[in-house]
Amino acid sequence: MTPMNTEWAIGKLKAFLETASITFIPDGPNSFGFWQYKLDKPKAEVQAAAQIIELILDRVLPGWRTAQWDKPDRQPYWREREAANRAIAQLEAQQELEENLGSGAPQLDAATMHPWVWGSVQGLWSSGHYREAVGVAAKAINAQAQAKLGRKDISEAKLIGEAFSMKPPASGSPRLRIGVEDGSDTYRNRNEGAAAFARGVYSAIRNPIAHEIDDELNENEALEQLAAFSILARWIDDARVETAG
Repeated sequence: MTPMNTEWAIGKLKAFLETASITFIPDGPNSFGFWQYKLDKPKAEVQAAAQIIELILDRVLPGWRTAQWDKPDRQPYWREREAANRAIAQLEAQQELEENLGSGAPQLDAATMHPWVWGSVQGLWSSGHYREAVGVAAKAINAQAQAKLGRKDISEAKLIGEAFSMKPPASGSPRLRIGVEDGSDTYRNRNEGAAAFARGVYSAIRNPIAHEIDDELNENEALEQLAAFSILARWIDDARVETAG
């Protein structure tokens, strides 16, 4: 389920309370028991506003339609107004707690990423150039992999995918190896997985960035992409080089 936009929901609920405001109409002259409350706005306008906030209330207070609340006499839309007030209080308290205590979810700190990644993009990131930062990180990893393997004839997905291939090393084509070569499925899966991952991040992240230069990334999306490249950087950095002969 998509997270709720709390500020929007609070705004809609408060607007409904204004739209659904009521005025007390006392008994007329020489009459008793005919007092009532009257909507300040046309009923059709209140109905339209209620249609929207009922969906919000279903998310925030699922049992609001049948809750056993004290019912005031002769007040139209009393349940919707009662629920709206309660929902506002709950959402504002939730928002305040998250702002002051945090959501409790783990936070990704870019400074803890592999230095090949964060060290190459820190300046770009601080200036809001998120797409360019991801592209630079990809280039930095490629340069480090080329240096480690002693190859400049191929690059990026082809270079790293080939390096993690389970084929034996050949002249001019060394391999990167993760873990202890014990003939196990785990050893093979780690290295074949690293090869597939490298091809994936360069094809699905690096290549679009290179060709969609006018389409800026938002910060969260770019951070996730940096994290993907950080994983690849650690694998390359930790891997041993296996050469022919």
